[in-house]
Amino acid sequence: MRADYARRALEAVETGPVTREDLLTSTFVMLADTLVDDYDVIDFLQTLTERCVELLDTTAAGVMLADRQGRLRHAACSNERMRLVELFELQIEEGPCFDAFNERTAVRCDQIAEATDRWPTFAPHAHAAGFVAATAIPLRLRAEAVGALNLFSTTALALRDEDLRVAQALADVATIGILQERAIRDGRELSNHLEAALQSRIVIEQAKGIVAEQQQIDVDRAFDLIRTFARTHNRLLSEAARDVIAGRLQSSALVPGAGKDASAS
Repeated sequence: MRADYARRALEAVETGPVTREDLLTSTFVMLADTLVDDYDVIDFLQTLTERCVELLDTTAAGVMLADRQGRLRHAACSNERMRLVELFELQIEEGPCFDAFNERTAVRCDQIAEATDRWPTFAPHAHAAGFVAATAIPLRLRAEAVGALNLFSTTALALRDEDLRVAQALADVATIGILQERAIRDGRELSNHLEAALQSRIVIEQAKGIVAEQQQIDVDRAFDLIRTFARTHNRLLSEAARDVIAGRLQSSALVPGAGKDASAS
């Protein structure tokens, strides 16, 4: 799992007030760690979306990855509202993320409501969901793109130039981490690796729904509980999610104070 230095950097920013520079530094440490150690792809991308919201002038973030057929699929998001908008974008195959991925360049839209010429179906839907501006960043290394990063805001104007440079740098380092992961040796293995990550996301979504229903909480809180359990027990998110679905891990055991025994009786 994560190397000790990266874990300490992440813990440092989670235990007290920090500057934007501190958070940016620790985020790059976390991303760079993927080059030297095994890592949980979904947890890695989830952290990337959350850090983008903290670091940049944006409300929500999401990541789409290309599967082995080159089709974009949902991989991570900072909250449920963002996930639903991304799923709609995928359904209609229209929106800033598709443009950024296909064109291999950043796409900025200061007023989504006025972008109906470019995205006639997506723009009204995103605006109805409460988003006003959007920026999409390709996850790319040179000419190769493996996905895109969506950054949506509930206030007018997309990312400033300074924030756009930071976002592209985060996306580029994240892409290098995915491409250089030690288990990946060629394009075929890369596709298999990303395909497994995307399948894991489906399992995680199912587990979120189970925990949310059983504990009567929203799905964002349910995801936090599963993720915290996986991190605390040094397990993959997908493994913990499969245990929830199979009944080996009771949702009540995920709630703080439930005790150390998290296995189903």
